[in-house]
Amino acid sequence: MRTALLQSSGRPGSVAENLKVLDEAAGRAAAAGAGLLITPEMFLTGYAIGDDIARLAEPADGDSADAVAEIASRHGLAVGYAYPERDGEAVYNSAQLISADGTRLANYRKTHLFGCFERDHFTPGERQVVQAELNGLRVGILICYDVEFPENVRAHALAGTDLLVVPTAQMHPFQFVAESMIPVRAFENQMYVAYVNRVGQEGEFEFVGLSTLAGPDGVARARAGRGEELVFADTDPAFLAASRENNPYLEDRRPGLYGSLV
Repeated sequence: MRTALLQSSGRPGSVAENLKVLDEAAGRAAAAGAGLLITPEMFLTGYAIGDDIARLAEPADGDSADAVAEIASRHGLAVGYAYPERDGEAVYNSAQLISADGTRLANYRKTHLFGCFERDHFTPGERQVVQAELNGLRVGILICYDVEFPENVRAHALAGTDLLVVPTAQMHPFQFVAESMIPVRAFENQMYVAYVNRVGQEGEFEFVGLSTLAGPDGVARARAGRGEELVFADTDPAFLAASRENNPYLEDRRPGLYGSLV
C-alpha cells in the first residue's frame, strides 16, 4: 500500500483552512496512487494554540470527522488525521483513521503526554493498542511521545500491527528520534512505522520535520526534509512476512525474564 505523509503545520487556529490543506493533499496523494494519507499531530487545529485547544476540540463523530470522511471518500483513499477530541469535560490528544469509503475505523487517544503544555491541556488516554484492518494490513496508531516508550511499540508488535501510524509534533533538539529511533523501532518490532511531523516555528516550539516511513529492515523508505512536503513510500506485506521470518525477535523473546520491567 502506497502511503502519503503530509509534513505540514497547516494553518494553526483554523480548522476550515486545515481541512482545505488536507483536501488538496488528498487529491495529490490519490493521484500518486496512495491508499492512505497521514497528517501530523494536532493537524486539524494546530498544536501551540493554547486555550483554543479546548475551544476547537470536537467529538470523534463531530463535524470535522464528517468533513474528513467526505474528503476520504471523494478522493478514494483512507485518511489518518490528528485532532483534539472532546468527550464530556475531557479533551484528548487524538488521532482517527477513516477508510476510503468514509467509515470511521479507529480512534486513538495519546497515552503519554509530553511536558507541561500537554499535561495542562489534555487528559491522557488509557488504551494502549488501537488497530484497524486496511488494505490487507493491520494498522495501529500511536502519537508522538508514545513511540519513544519501547513498551508501547512492542505491545503493537505482539498484537500483530503491520503498519504503525505515528502523527507527531517533534521539536528541536530531539530530531534524533526521527533520524535514529524510528528506524530502530521498526526493526526491533518487525513492522513498518510511519512518523509524520509538523514543521517550522509555532509558538514556543520549533518543529523539525524529517517525517519518515521506516521498514522492518530498519531502512527509511521515505525521508522528508525540514519544510512542508508530501512524501510517499510503499508498505509491502510480502516483504514484511519475509523479514519477520528472518528476524524472529518476537518468537525468541523470554517473557518470564521481563517481570521486573513492570
